[in-house]
Amino acid sequence: MRYIWTIIWALLLSNMAFYVLSSMQGGEYSLLLASVIGLIFSVFVFILGDAGIQDETAE
Repeated sequence: MRYIWTIIWALLLSNMAFYVLSSMQGGEYSLLLASVIGLIFSVFVFILGDAGIQDETAE
């Protein structure tokens, strides 16, 4: 379930950031590019959460 919520939040936040930044620059908003960046970010979060951060209580 945490993977689903991570993907949803990554997509929402990346699309929101892309929309705001493209509006400020007067450029074109690309849903596909923002979604791809969001998916890449969520994969990075999965890797960081599973392998990078260890609980001290697990030892």
